[in-house]
Amino acid sequence: MKVSYLDHSGFLLELNDRYYVFDYYKGVLPPLNKDKEVLVFCSHSHGDHYNPKIFDLLDERGMRYRAVLANDIHDEKRLSKIERSFVEPNQCYRLAGGILVETLLSNDSGVAFIVSTGEGSNYHAGDLNDWYWEGEPEEDNRRLREIYHREIGRIKGRHFDLAFVPLDPRLEAHYADGILYFLENVDCDAVFPIHYWGDTSVIHRFITEYPQYQSRIKNTETAKGEEI
Repeated sequence: MKVSYLDHSGFLLELNDRYYVFDYYKGVLPPLNKDKEVLVFCSHSHGDHYNPKIFDLLDERGMRYRAVLANDIHDEKRLSKIERSFVEPNQCYRLAGGILVETLLSNDSGVAFIVSTGEGSNYHAGDLNDWYWEGEPEEDNRRLREIYHREIGRIKGRHFDLAFVPLDPRLEAHYADGILYFLENVDCDAVFPIHYWGDTSVIHRFITEYPQYQSRIKNTETAKGEEI
């Protein structure tokens, strides 16, 4: 399995028989093999996670593709010509090609994805995170945290080959709360921080403050077709 970072929360995974694109926002796609199908996953409707330009880019490359979209994405004019499936939180879907898609409820919008095939199992958080905002009402922060802990509890103890988890510097002292809870409760070989708004220093900060996780945390910025 090869991993390529696109931008923000966007990644391209290359498997033996297909590609997965998660939450394309912007960025350059690497060269693609036309013999492989592309599955485009969009976790929710926010502009930094859903950009229909991805379909134009795939059309330009002459690629075959399907889309798996959270049900809060309302873009029927653009999507009417695309083979697509809409998914709801806390559901399980079996797609053609032996692909199992499970969803968690995001505490912001849409879903988090768990995608499993014969080549492995991968988790993409979308905007599911421990969103503890300084200055916001404690009741709101507590509610968001409770939802996050409940949803991660649904996958506690499971094994994933790859995970893409927010590490957002805007949360200040709480920037790592979500990824720490994930690492403490979920078995994953490689974790790529996402949603850090171009502030690459936050990855170094996390590894420095929590060196016990250094072997599992990957430098997202250097994932350019990295073999995992």
